[in-house]
Amino acid sequence: MEKLGNTEFEIMKILWTQTEPVTSNFILKELSPYHKYKLASLMTSLQRLAVKGFVYCDRTTRTNFYTALISEDEYKTNESVSFLERLFGNSIQKLVAGLYGNNILSQEDIKELRNYLDELDKEK
Repeated sequence: MEKLGNTEFEIMKILWTQTEPVTSNFILKELSPYHKYKLASLMTSLQRLAVKGFVYCDRTTRTNFYTALISEDEYKTNESVSFLERLFGNSIQKLVAGLYGNNILSQEDIKELRNYLDELDKEK
């Protein structure tokens, strides 16, 4: 799976929240509080997303409708695995150790992680 650029990711976040296909004008309106995007630039981004296999464009009517082809969970899982492999040699322990060693994880975070892992053990 290809990676998303920042703007592409913002577009996908909008599509992931929608249960029905949406128009480019809808996407543009949703982006407007965060980006000063022009319709032509958005159309280029949507075309790139379609080529990458992230978005489907329904052109059967006069208005194009866009739908996400990749779920948010699927993308996040793929990105997480890629991140873990690239930066930590696929070691969750090295990831946690790095965060803990640099004081990024609080004691509350560690407690929450322990509780989560305990719950996973109980489910098995």
